[in-house]
Parts: sequence; structure tokens; C-alpha cells
Amino acid sequence: MAKLQVGDRAPDFTLDTDRGEPLSLKALAGKKVILYVYPAAFTPGCSLEAQDFRDAFSSFEQAGYTVMGLSPDTVEKNAEFAQKMTLPFVLLSDPDHAVMEAYGAWGEKESFGRKTVGVIRSTFVIGADGRIELAEYRVKAAGHVERLAHALGVELEGF
Repeated sequence: MAKLQVGDRAPDFTLDTDRGEPLSLKALAGKKVILYVYPAAFTPGCSLEAQDFRDAFSSFEQAGYTVMGLSPDTVEKNAEFAQKMTLPFVLLSDPDHAVMEAYGAWGEKESFGRKTVGVIRSTFVIGADGRIELAEYRVKAAGHVERLAHALGVELEGF
């Protein structure tokens, strides 16, 4: 699976959000986007990462970033997750993992010595011009949001 590089055009997509409405990357043209890919709602790492993005949301927003999560979960599961975690940003549903594949965030991975195929926890920063400004693969949930904010020069309030 090819990984995206800085300067690549971000693959466009249209996916349903946790709010039941379609959203396309094209609709966000001219905005800076943080798209983070997580394996599954309600798992410990994904819950931690979502809460960290929630807690840092206003800092990213003030810096001009739109935050979005992406997983293979259904719209309904994402809606339940967003409500339980009180997430102020949208979660995108990619059940056939076509968008994750286009971003290089779906493929072979190793867990506890076993090779499997699935979601590769990743984060992409897409510039206002639609190009990849940052592509991080195989990120660890713990501390990821703080490291991302530091890389982007975003001051986190209350972290």
C-alpha cells in the first residue's frame, strides 16, 4: 500500500458523518484539515485519542484547523461514540475502507506477533490547497495529539 507524502494531493472523498450527512473533502477546500484514522470506536486507544482531540479541539480550531476522525465503523456506532465522548468534531464512516486504502491507512500490520490486515492508526494534515502537509503512520494513541500540536506549532490550552 502506497503511503502519502508531503506535497501529494490528498485523495478526495465523500463519506457519511456520525450526523448522518455526507461530507466531501472538496467541500472543505480552502480550509486546513486534520484527518485522523482510528481502528474502532470504544476501544481503549481510540477512546483516549478521541478524548485528546476533543480536549485540544478549540486550540486546533483557533489555529484554523478542522478536525475529523475516520474509521470503518458504521454511522450509528460513530454517532454513539461521538455522543458518549462529547466530540465536537465529525466522525466519518468508511466501512469498505476505500478512503483508508487511498490514504495508505489500511493494510498489513503486526499485533502481538500476529500479522493481520486492518486499520493503520494514522494522521494526515491537509493544507488549504488540498495537499498533504503531514502524514504520520502507525502512531501511538497516547500523547499523539500533544506531539501533533507541537509539530504544527499549536499551543494547547489546558493540556
